Amino acid sequence: MNAPTSLPVSMPIPGHIDPVPVPRPVTPREDGRTDLIGLPRPQIATLFQDAGLDAKAAKLRAKQVFHWLYHRGVTEFEAMTDIAKTMRPWLAERFVIGRPDVVEAQVSTDGTRKWLLRTADGHDFEMVFIPDADRGTLCVSSQVGCTLNCRFCHTGTMKLVRNLTPGEIVGQVMLARDALGEWPKGSMASAADDLDLDEDEGSYTADGRLLTNIVMMGMGEPLYNFDNVRDALKLVMDGDGLALSKRRITLSTAGVVPMMARAGEEIGVNLAVSLHAVTKDVRDEIVPINRKFGLEELLQACADYPGASNARRITFEYVMLKDRNDSDDDARELVRLIKQYKLPAKVNLIPFNPWPGAPYECSTPERVKRFAEIVFEAGISAPVRTPRGRDIDAACGQLKTAAERRSRAEMDRLVAEKQAALG
Repeated sequence: MNAPTSLPVSMPIPGHIDPVPVPRPVTPREDGRTDLIGLPRPQIATLFQDAGLDAKAAKLRAKQVFHWLYHRGVTEFEAMTDIAKTMRPWLAERFVIGRPDVVEAQVSTDGTRKWLLRTADGHDFEMVFIPDADRGTLCVSSQVGCTLNCRFCHTGTMKLVRNLTPGEIVGQVMLARDALGEWPKGSMASAADDLDLDEDEGSYTADGRLLTNIVMMGMGEPLYNFDNVRDALKLVMDGDGLALSKRRITLSTAGVVPMMARAGEEIGVNLAVSLHAVTKDVRDEIVPINRKFGLEELLQACADYPGASNARRITFEYVMLKDRNDSDDDARELVRLIKQYKLPAKVNLIPFNPWPGAPYECSTPERVKRFAEIVFEAGISAPVRTPRGRDIDAACGQLKTAAERRSRAEMDRLVAEKQAALG
């Protein structure tokens, strides 16, 4: 993708505690073509009709193109073999099949992968893939930068640049499938054959894939980019496309209370809440949005979250900070709050992942263990998350684009060197 020669100034952030970002338009492509990634079938059909096809032909072509984009993962119109050869150049002249540009890809010693990605208008963000024995989780970003200013989080020290579009969000999932070779007719074709699936009917499933789960826990606050996140996840869950079950998708919020019910009703995925403290003073300090939407309001929104049940528990993320939120009393108060609001919940205890200049230290292993025991003994699941990808700054709270650590010229030089090496 071609980046424009000049970039717009950063979007103003209208407040510290509850900075509702004003959506900034994406810079149009210089070639005038429209990127189809991120668009649902009806919108693709409308574009085709606007470009000159009659309504019936536009609807048919949109169905075919949608299948090739999201079900088979093709990146060129020429690969759409059931579309007439004369039609493919017509599509290529007017439309494009986008992916975020990969600026840098890193692999941790524990197998975690992190990608530094660049949008078509030249902004950088990151995504992370975490492989486990029984699952593979993709951590997806929703914004370039973040506005929440959570004091323990490196990502939160970045300025918000803009919201990611539906195409840039779903494009992360598609790029990961590219990298893992998990499209039908690729390395997964035999799996489809073994399952006796008719791929043309859009019945291909996620069985056997490395990428099994998605968490909206990358850069940004998903509920401050609600419409784009919703539209992207609907494409991810579409049975004729990426076909990932909503039960395998988790959306994480720091507590944007007014949007939580809508998330449950309009998206319907699992909910995770960045809780991190059980008293007003401490949560005000480390999760500043608490000054806008307090603990009681947040926990009531969790109790009211559509679809929450013992089978689909709410996850409370709790980063362990030495001498700040890790005492026995904190653990007991956490249990009390969960029971007071009758929440079907589990608690993920996250050892703090340090970064240069961080104002906190990680709790000792003994303190983390004791905290977990208190919560578990009360009948609430409280696993301690094993830190992953620390050596490449891919662990929870560490995402902050390398663009902030390197000059733009250096990043461009590295890209040019990689392209030259590829011939």
